[in-house]
This record gives sequence, structure tokens and C-alpha cells, in this order.
Amino acid sequence: MVGEPKDVKDVEDVESRATPSPSDALNTPPPDPFQIVLDASERPAALPLRSRWIAVCIICFSSTCVTSTSSMAAAAFPGLESRFHVGVEVATLSISLYILGLAWIVGRNVIYRGTFLVFFLLNFPVAFANNIAVHLIFRFLTGFCGSAFLVVGGGSIADLFPPNQVLLPVSIYTLSGFLGPFLGPLISGFINQHASWRVTFYVVLGWSAAQGILLSILVPETYIPALTNDKAQVRQETGDSRYFSTFDNRSKSVATILKISISKPFLLMLYEPMVLLLDIWSALLLGIGVHGFNLESVGLSYLGLGVGTIIGTATQYFWNRLDLDVRAKYQARGEKVPPEMCLFQGMAGALLAPLGLFLFAFTIYPEVHWIVPIIVIMPFGVGLIYAFNSIVTFLVLTYRPHAASAMASNGFLRSVFACALPLAAEPMFHKMTNVGATAFLAGMTLLMAPLPFVFFWLGPRLRRRSRYAV
Repeated sequence: MVGEPKDVKDVEDVESRATPSPSDALNTPPPDPFQIVLDASERPAALPLRSRWIAVCIICFSSTCVTSTSSMAAAAFPGLESRFHVGVEVATLSISLYILGLAWIVGRNVIYRGTFLVFFLLNFPVAFANNIAVHLIFRFLTGFCGSAFLVVGGGSIADLFPPNQVLLPVSIYTLSGFLGPFLGPLISGFINQHASWRVTFYVVLGWSAAQGILLSILVPETYIPALTNDKAQVRQETGDSRYFSTFDNRSKSVATILKISISKPFLLMLYEPMVLLLDIWSALLLGIGVHGFNLESVGLSYLGLGVGTIIGTATQYFWNRLDLDVRAKYQARGEKVPPEMCLFQGMAGALLAPLGLFLFAFTIYPEVHWIVPIIVIMPFGVGLIYAFNSIVTFLVLTYRPHAASAMASNGFLRSVFACALPLAAEPMFHKMTNVGATAFLAGMTLLMAPLPFVFFWLGPRLRRRSRYAV
């Protein structure tokens, strides 16, 4: 096998120290009296509940802002085509290049305030572009900067709550990302009926400015290594240089840190079949749900999809109760809960997603009442939420010391799929018809449906043989 660079092994140690179990983190004293650790009262989960939920809401609205910006360009296509004299394929690049830009940022919340500021500034050339090249280049760059939330926002939320309370806020954060592509066409469709296509991006400027201000004022730092380093720096400023933090990375160059951050997600996909296959499954589901329909069927699909995702989030209480019951049974036997237990929700999603798509495919004939496709696509929206929640939870629990890299690999593949599908959807639906193309997409999701069942049975064996899994 190909060996890992020493720098990557160094960062694995840092990641492992950054994600201790709650008991280790709070009860185990540091081996060195001068090693700085956070007290229980200094951890993000100890903040007042009101402050934590305010931070969750702001991060969720920021995520919705970023994801809405991708699809808001759809209703502006006619204006772009007319103003810059280009075809629909080139205009579609306004979405595809934005989403491709979402693929390449990896990291934690130490960067997302700065990138959101840059996201705001780079939207000025998008709104005031005088040619299509400037518009497309800066759409890619805004997607690049806005991606910080899609990769690290969930980590910030997870920092704010203990493990037995984190499922609800993470589910709400997941929903906020899904709602963006549904809200975007509604917002931009209304704008473009009454104003210039540029007004669509003026709204983005105002929305992103408001979110940036709220982020700067009301969202605290939550990353444990950053908080520990800050505490160590304060101690060192007293004149005693013996105090130190095990998370101090100042000796590494920016180039080294970038190399580590970029290479680790790909190493996980290379060596871990569970990471690669679950990433492909989530990328396929989200690509279809967000960008897999053409403009003729989008009006029917988005309303039902949106309702389905809300239902999926509203029924999270059931899965939370199941999770608590499973944990209680294992704890009563004195056993550790295996991460495969969270795949029950994924199993339900694996069945609901293709069911909803097949029903939708065979009810979009003109003679079928318009309300029927809206209703039958809802199971796909529910399955989308169930599958994504299960995938994220399973990857984080299975690869906990490398959770940030696992999420980065997942985000990368989702962005690549979402970049390609807007370009492929229009010709595919044109050649295969709406029914044939939708049934084809349903068949693809059906092929991936066995994954949560397979990993439920084979997961323990694969984890024992893994170089990264816990």
C-alpha cells in the first residue's frame, strides 16, 4: 500500500486529540501540569442554551443563504442570455461553476467568518458584471468562499451540544441546506417577473451582508483546539513559557497545512470503501434532489420535495427516541454502542427515495392531475433527509478522529455531482422524456439502496480491518 506522508500522520494525531470522548475530555487530568486543557465550564456546550440556539439559527440561515444563491441563478437565465447573448448551456454554467467552487474548501469554523465576508464582496462583480466571463468567474469564486458553511457549519453546531442532544440541531442544520435550493427559485422567480436579473444578485448582497454581521456579533468560536490555543497564549503572556497547548500548529507552514487538508479526504476515499460508497450515495441523492430535474418538471418537484424534507425533519423525534432506546440497551449490558445502529434511519431513506422517484416518474403525464406528482414526490424528500442524516452520523461516529476530513470528502463528491447534473439534466430529459429520465434516476437510487443494509452487517468487520475507523 502507498504510505502516508509524515505530515498527514501528524495531523491525524491532532484530529484524535481534538475529538476525545466526553468522559476523557472532562475527567482525565493532563499528564503535564503545564499542558493547557479546557475546563468543563469553558467548553462551547457549557454556554447558555439561548446563546447556543441563537448561534445555530444564524449558522442555519447562513447555510440557506449560500445554498439559495446557487439556484437563484436559474430564474435569471433568460436575462443572462439576453444581456450577454449566450445560450442556455452557457447560462447554466452560472449554477454549475458556483457549485464546483463549493468543492474545494476544507477546514473548521476558524475560517468561515472571513470567507463569508469575501463571499459578500465577490458577489459585487457577479451583480454588476458587464460580460458573461466576469459573471461566471466570480460565480465560481463566490461558491468557493461560501463553501465554508457547507463543510464546517455542522462541526460548529456539533461543538455546541453534548452527544445526547446534538441530533435535533444537526437535523435542523441539514434541513437549512436543503431548503436553500428550493427557496432560491421561488425568490428569484418572483424577482425576475418584476425586475432585472441583476436585482436577484442585489438581494444576495443584502442577505449575505446581514448574515455576516450576525455571524460576527452573535456566533462564538466553538473549535476546541482554537479555544485551547487561545487559553495557552494568555498564560504564556504572563511570562511563563512552560505553558503549552498540544494543538499548537504554528510550527507548520501554510503550504503544509493546505497539503494535509486537501490530501486527507482523498486518502479516506482511497482506503475506506464505506466512505467512498456512502459519499457516492449521498452525492447521487442530493444531486437528484437539488439539481436533477429540468425546468419543465421543477415546478412540480420542488414543492413536494420541500414538504418532504420538512416532514423528514419533523419526524426526527422518532429516530431520536429509537437512538436513546438502543443506547440504553447497550449501556445496560455495559457495551459500547456500535456506529452501525444509526443506519436504521438510512435503511428507511434507502427505500423511500427510489419509491418517491418512481411514483413521480409515472404520474407526470399531462392527463394526471397536477397535485398528484407533488404528493408522490414527498417520500423522496423524506428519504433524502433520512439517508443524509444517517450517512453523516455514521461517518462521524465511525471515523471520529478524522470526522472533518470525512465530511470534506463527502462535500467534495456532492459538489462534483451537483456541478455535472445541471449540465446533463436538460439534454437527458429532452432525449429520454420526463418519464424516462426520472425513471432512470430512480433506478440509480435503487441500485444504491442496499448500502445501509450491507454496512449494517459488514460494518464491524470492515472497521476492524480499517486504518482509520474507530
